[in-house]
Amino acid sequence: MGLHGVMTVVVNVHALSAEDVVAVARHDAPVALAPEALKEITRSREVIESLAEDVKPHYGVSTGFGALATRHIPTALRAQLQRSLVRSHAAGSGPEVEREVVRALMLLRLSTLATGRTGVRAETAEAYAGLLNAGITPVVHEYGSLGCSGDLAPLAHCALAIMGEGTVRNAQGELLPAAEALAAAGLTPVVLQEKEGLALINGTDGMLGMLLLAAHDLRMLLRTADISAAMSVEGQLGTDAVFAADLQALRPHPGQADSAANLRALLAGSGIVASHRNPECTRVQDAYSLRCTPQVHGTVRDTLAHAELVASRELASAVDNPVVTLDGRVESNGNFHGAPVAAVLDFLAISVADLASIAERRTDRFLDVSRNHGLNAFLADDPGVDSGHMIAQYTQAAIVSELKRLAAPASVDSIPSSAMQEDHVSMGWSAARKLRRAVDGLTRVIAVELYTAARALDLRAPLTPAPATAAVRDGLRETVEGPGTDRWLAPEIEEAVQYVASGRALAAAESAAGRLV
Repeated sequence: MGLHGVMTVVVNVHALSAEDVVAVARHDAPVALAPEALKEITRSREVIESLAEDVKPHYGVSTGFGALATRHIPTALRAQLQRSLVRSHAAGSGPEVEREVVRALMLLRLSTLATGRTGVRAETAEAYAGLLNAGITPVVHEYGSLGCSGDLAPLAHCALAIMGEGTVRNAQGELLPAAEALAAAGLTPVVLQEKEGLALINGTDGMLGMLLLAAHDLRMLLRTADISAAMSVEGQLGTDAVFAADLQALRPHPGQADSAANLRALLAGSGIVASHRNPECTRVQDAYSLRCTPQVHGTVRDTLAHAELVASRELASAVDNPVVTLDGRVESNGNFHGAPVAAVLDFLAISVADLASIAERRTDRFLDVSRNHGLNAFLADDPGVDSGHMIAQYTQAAIVSELKRLAAPASVDSIPSSAMQEDHVSMGWSAARKLRRAVDGLTRVIAVELYTAARALDLRAPLTPAPATAAVRDGLRETVEGPGTDRWLAPEIEEAVQYVASGRALAAAESAAGRLV
């Protein structure tokens, strides 16, 4: 058990869980190397040390790297070789990458070191655990990774830090030279030996870390999107009949079934829906953005399930080049190529754009008197004098347009490097960076829908919403006032964004409807 009751994440020879990564990256859970991992690290290090004395060249042990792999490096220069490798590859540029991403990256690299397949020394692996536990975060930059051989530049900036070089932020967020931060934390810089520099920079850890964090957020956002959709169906006098389980079962996609089940639970007991569930109702069927919610939301769920499957396989991988095999061979390989991760990162960005698109269409219907079934234009208090939520939808639409641009895949691009040795690259880091931006945009789009739908539910009084949607609206009303004359919208939109992003909207719905899937 660590500080504040956070459980220690034990890094073993086996795969970490996605929850482990989130706990360390976001919640500063302490980490510890398992005795089994230390034993396997020591065993494979003995293999590397035996090769170091061999007159025959061994890639990464006694040779240069990449296009310079044909040069044999004499023993006296090998420590310099490892230092030079890390220094030269720590070539990132641009804004700092977020702390949680760097922490995820370091933990995932430590996990690969713990498999014993990389040939590093135990003290080198322990240095990564020490950095994480001290809250020291190397400065990693936005640009520098092509996603093959893995995330070289971002990983090199982390390796530079355990050498006592480069720049870091301490646990308080202060920018410091790495040597100063290590000394303050009682940590000793590592002097890298044969193979170690290479082992610290060859991996898909950055793109995988961002995939895991995005998947964690999307799991929550998908359920919240079902909530905002239910509020829209209700506020626009839509029907819940189309979400019936037997109708959904005619097309047995699991994500679709889950979304429809959520919609049924969220709309159960709605006085608004019941008010027009009678023979006098002349509406034959709702618009696609309402009626097809389970089909679209379900597709995103199924896409996410596939991405999580790929992530689970990558978590179970030991990505390095060369690797120490279980039977003691040292072999070159191509497992550092980020293609599997890059593809699903792009796939998720496409689905995020589609999810945001349908949410924006539902929002827009509230604002148009020809489609909103008796509500004021733009939900304004006095249309013409007041603009209501007109420009909130503009903001939402601007984000949706941005998400469409972010949906253009990075993984179809490739640019050769290293004198044509690395002539095909994954661009997985770039795919991950744009997915992070897309998830933030989706959060804001869902928040604007929820914010607008809550206002519409208020305007339907004296008709009463379902217990679940009422709970969500009431939770928002703790920080955002109900209908009235025009107010400054930006702070209210931001309150709605935080309501969604924090999970409070989801918790409010589940307090009445039970756990959503």
